Amino acid sequence: MVNSDNIDRVHLLKVIALDTGGTMTDSFIIDEKGSFAVGKALTTGKEESIGILNSIADSLNEWKKDLQETGSGVEALVYSGTAMLNRLLEREGNDNIGVITNAGFEDLHRLGRALQCWMGLDYAGRLHAREHEHPPSLIPRKNFKGVRGRINFWGDELIPLYEKDVEKVVEELLDIGVDCICVCLLCSYMNSSHEMQVERIAKQIMKDIGAEIPIILSSEHNPVRGETPRLNALLIEQYAAEPSRKQLISIAETLKDKGVPAPLRILTSYGGTMSPYSKSLIPTMVSGPIGGMIGSKFIAEKYGIQNLVSSDVGGTSFDVGLTMEKYVPTKWESSLGGFILNIPMIALDSIGAGTGMYVRYNDVSGRLEFGPESAGYRIGVCNEQSGVEKVTMTDCSLILGYLNPVYFLGGKVPLNKKRAFKYIEDQLATPFKTDPFETARGALDLIEINMKNHLNGMIQGLGFRPENYTLLSFGGGGPLHVAGYSKGLSFQNIMIPEWAPAFSAYGCACADHSYRHEISVDLVIDPDKAMSGFVASMLSSTWNDLKIKISNEFEKEGRNPEEMEFKPSLKLQYFGMLKDLEVESHTDTLTAEYSAELDRFDSPDLLVILKRYDDLFEKIFRRGTKSPELGYHVTKAVGTGVVPVPKPKLPEYKLNSEKPADESSKGTRDTYWGGKWYDSSIWEMKLLNSGNKIKGPAVIEAPATTLVVPPNYQVKLDKHRIFHMEVK
Repeated sequence: MVNSDNIDRVHLLKVIALDTGGTMTDSFIIDEKGSFAVGKALTTGKEESIGILNSIADSLNEWKKDLQETGSGVEALVYSGTAMLNRLLEREGNDNIGVITNAGFEDLHRLGRALQCWMGLDYAGRLHAREHEHPPSLIPRKNFKGVRGRINFWGDELIPLYEKDVEKVVEELLDIGVDCICVCLLCSYMNSSHEMQVERIAKQIMKDIGAEIPIILSSEHNPVRGETPRLNALLIEQYAAEPSRKQLISIAETLKDKGVPAPLRILTSYGGTMSPYSKSLIPTMVSGPIGGMIGSKFIAEKYGIQNLVSSDVGGTSFDVGLTMEKYVPTKWESSLGGFILNIPMIALDSIGAGTGMYVRYNDVSGRLEFGPESAGYRIGVCNEQSGVEKVTMTDCSLILGYLNPVYFLGGKVPLNKKRAFKYIEDQLATPFKTDPFETARGALDLIEINMKNHLNGMIQGLGFRPENYTLLSFGGGGPLHVAGYSKGLSFQNIMIPEWAPAFSAYGCACADHSYRHEISVDLVIDPDKAMSGFVASMLSSTWNDLKIKISNEFEKEGRNPEEMEFKPSLKLQYFGMLKDLEVESHTDTLTAEYSAELDRFDSPDLLVILKRYDDLFEKIFRRGTKSPELGYHVTKAVGTGVVPVPKPKLPEYKLNSEKPADESSKGTRDTYWGGKWYDSSIWEMKLLNSGNKIKGPAVIEAPATTLVVPPNYQVKLDKHRIFHMEVK
């Protein structure tokens, strides 16, 4: 898919964004004029750079250019991928890791928390204990060693560290030949002295015997409350993330050799980007779906949208995220591979519902069911080379006329419509004793109703209505299903970018070059604000420490720390609440003024932050109850350092007439809606002009996606190449 009126005017690329999935690698490129193109290629797992170069070449193909002649102008190069996550899910990481924890807590990783048993399951799975299962330990039990000593919750030393214990377990781990030693002691986020003692002793022992392996401390890696998720994060970093460092550096060097001057940046789970040379890579474990949320925030800002719900339809999942009053929430506890982690992540909610979902007839209930299995990249029975023998949602869309069998992925994968019809008839229609087309439409209705309920539930769970939101639809299957899963929900607007199939890659290019550090502080502010001066001084000191750490990160990768903008913020909640919200601070040095009348030090700056929290809480939870009379709990201090990088600009084109040009028409095709066949108009997406309006029933085709416009619907393409859908 390409957006350009004249390929001769393409000179130099400015932005390359990459999204490497388990099957396909997407590239989103933008030239100096603002034109963009999307490329796709098969992912080459063991050498990702090959698939990346193929994808970039595909995106440049319609411009008749190559990377060598266009890459020298690239100012932003951003990557997201699933290699680390897949390594964790497939249990193919490095398990030769030594672990030192408190004596008696050697089984902490293996036992986990009860939440790990059901986190990520659907509602029925959470209710039924038979589906609850602990994930198997990543590291052999013999690699866990305990040492005596204890720091309490407030950071006080209750029991001194037994140094002889440390010497013994370090020698044992070195004897079995571990590649590194992870140290995670209780409450070290409040007082790191015991972990630092362990590191000092271990380094001395290694020096004495001539050995050298990394020592990783949880107090430096992830100094936040929660022993189980903190240990999990420490181990997954070494098990799944660290083994990808060589691959990422290889990608960076390959593109540099091809003439791309911009340094490679990796998208993080909190929406920033970091260097592959960064000390910790675990924030990059989940990046693909996050890219969609970053792109959504960028669109919301450019269009002045206050409340936006983003919906990403892929082959296996339906991902939903909310931007409320231009606030993108982050969640702290998340789950990867069955393990709970305490790394910051933009809040997303997913259900198993995608275009590759299998559809089946349940003999017991006499109903249609879908998932949780998916054909994924194999598409369905319509793809004869796939070996798939079960009907998928794509098969249903194909026989109903929504998809073009000779234009799927631009014709790279031909689809057999007759074969899909036969399988739907045999597996679904015959047991139901119904028409195959009616059955296929019923299957699509079923999955789209589930998507709609998920959307509506997230919005109404916050006390809002769809009328308060704009819906943004993307992903390869988003344009295909958006009319169905938005039906009956009165959104303010429904937006579908022309580049929907690569929107997550686009979001990568919208991300800041930033590092985010957090630390648990657990400071309480009384209702009368009596301790505000003390709390302010503690927070100012903490932010200063975070600022130094982040500056060092930028300095290590060759960036000038003086270019950095430091953004302090706090995680706050009313005392006794379970969920916190993040509020930005206007300064990283909070003042404290003496009040002679009250004989205490107060902080006017901190009171400003508390007021911001009150206002934000009221905007997000309008039906909730503010409780400032309970006091406030500052859970975490957050510091984010941002260095300016070029961002993509929305393309802007002159608006043409509502009537499309004749050359954009591809004729007509029969499509099935509401038990009837319609002669629907077919259009080539890239040939439509800004300002064009298409009335349904219609199908707008592109190599990587298909936008379906049902009867009584219409879409209009705006000046930024975003479709707006409405019911006539």
